[in-house]
Amino acid sequence: MIPRYSLPEMASLFTDESRFATWLEVEILATEGWAQLGVVPAEEARLVRERAPVVDTALVRAIDEREAVTDHDVAAFVDVVQEQIGPPSGKWVHYGLTSSDVVDTAWCATLTRAADVLLGALDGLIVVLKERAGEFASTPVVGRTHGIHAEPTTFGSKLALWCLQADRDRTRLRAARATIAVGKLSGAVGTYSNIDPSVEASVCAALGLEPVPATQVIARDRHAEYLYACASIGATLELIATEIRHLQRTEVGEASEAFKVGQKGSSAMPHKRNPIKSE
Repeated sequence: MIPRYSLPEMASLFTDESRFATWLEVEILATEGWAQLGVVPAEEARLVRERAPVVDTALVRAIDEREAVTDHDVAAFVDVVQEQIGPPSGKWVHYGLTSSDVVDTAWCATLTRAADVLLGALDGLIVVLKERAGEFASTPVVGRTHGIHAEPTTFGSKLALWCLQADRDRTRLRAARATIAVGKLSGAVGTYSNIDPSVEASVCAALGLEPVPATQVIARDRHAEYLYACASIGATLELIATEIRHLQRTEVGEASEAFKVGQKGSSAMPHKRNPIKSE
């Protein structure tokens, strides 16, 4: 992510440290799931969590260095984590799993958390747009067709339409969040040949995800739906920003004047040819 354009609460979800920390949590939860079945000794599972390394810059560097040897990110991650936990407990990390069990489940958990951040922001935007739509319900502005003056409308109407569009975006994102809030720990090609379904169930429950049937990977139509919801939100914000930018241009001046008129509580409609003249 580009730091200049990233809010801290969102950017923090997509750092290498966060990525590996989520991978590690999946691995630990899987080990604990095996312990519930009696496959992994309970004491060993306890030590795996207790001795799990802190995911910091040093650990990321160690994983990157190991990846230069393994040429595989998950293999490098597992090697480093197992070494830092130490034998014999460390050998249980990644037991019965395939790489996508960890990567896809962790990625869906991250996207779910990111959706929660976006939904919180959308909630705030919708509240503001609704309040401002009421405030400017009678404030006149020019209506335009292809940029040409048409029938007059109100600034409140513009805000209300933006509010409705943002609300539709919120509905789409909520649906996309539900679609992406899934996980799979079903082993190579999703056959459960080396892992018990109860391990998948316990890991997903701990992460707030729903276990789903899968092949080697979680189906990517889920990610496509999520990306469309995000793109739609971006398009709405671009629409609002572009219109406000146009209305505040020196030769137009409607944004500032609409605000002034709205503050005065005027409901008078503007003149047809020169609706709101800048001071």
